[in-house]
Amino acid sequence: MVTSSVEQSGAPRDYETTIAVMASPEAVFDAITTVDGLTAWWVPRVTGSGETDGELRFFMNAPEPLVIRVDEATRPATVRWTVTDCPFLTDWVGTRPTFTITPVEGDATGLRFVHHGLTSELECNEVCTNSWNHFMRSLREYVETGRGMPMGSNEDDARRAIEAAS
Repeated sequence: MVTSSVEQSGAPRDYETTIAVMASPEAVFDAITTVDGLTAWWVPRVTGSGETDGELRFFMNAPEPLVIRVDEATRPATVRWTVTDCPFLTDWVGTRPTFTITPVEGDATGLRFVHHGLTSELECNEVCTNSWNHFMRSLREYVETGRGMPMGSNEDDARRAIEAAS
């Protein structure tokens, strides 16, 4: 299940979603903090370190990467990033994606994702919200089955085609 909210009582609200994952908190943490994990569910090429004070570079559909500083990576509960450079989506610079990982009964994990600063006031809000919804499902699929739906996958391409036709 993926739930998200964008607006609350008329005031711009940060993008937020919560997903349930049938995997351990450690597996979810590794998917968010390792290059192999990130490439399996988000983008095909990532370099850098997902550890606290590290820097990650995400190569998407532009020659220059999205650059994220890892403010905190505390196993297995919290990952906080700050976007320091994003040549293709300059609105993202200064925004702060945050992952909160919580054990739930049995082998389940709750993952709360908030992209602080991604609000309806940003030009990319609709596209970014749709993309984050997709990539959170991709993260869940990757952790549960070993196969995500990262950028450029058949599933991601199909999603983009549907959005373009709308």
